[in-house]
Amino acid sequence: MSAPVPAGGGAPLPWLALAVAVTVLDQATKWAALHWLEVHRPVPLVPTFDLLLTFNTGAAFSLLGDAGGWQRWLFIALAIAVGAYLVRWLWRLPPGERWTAWALSLVLGGAVGNLLDRLFRDGRVVDFLYFHYRSFHWPAFNVADSAICVGAAILVVTSLFAPAAEDAR
Repeated sequence: MSAPVPAGGGAPLPWLALAVAVTVLDQATKWAALHWLEVHRPVPLVPTFDLLLTFNTGAAFSLLGDAGGWQRWLFIALAIAVGAYLVRWLWRLPPGERWTAWALSLVLGGAVGNLLDRLFRDGRVVDFLYFHYRSFHWPAFNVADSAICVGAAILVVTSLFAPAAEDAR
């Protein structure tokens, strides 16, 4: 008996492998940050970018970071639900939708990377990439956050311009 073929004939395994690669890269860089950096002690690399180990118990921009601990379980549940949805979406994606597959893989890999932190690092996500310029300071982030943002941006751009490309046919 053969394995079921995804709807639309798509092949999600390479895209799931990309998500795994993003997760592994994220976890490896967080491991390095935890072992080589001191908490809240910046390591300047260029005038506008430092490595700065910090922890976030909240979501983006520390949303709900001081909520008392219950938010950990909310974010874990959300990551699992979103991850399952993204896997299902990848499974059903038609073969020609490479940009969407890239985007979904990046978001999935980033979500799993941060999920692992929440599960195994007492609900704290490791952040260590820190951009600043004069009085402007961007909150510290990590590889998973970057992958999620790039993937989301690709989804937005492809959703805005895909209908125009279809109309041109």
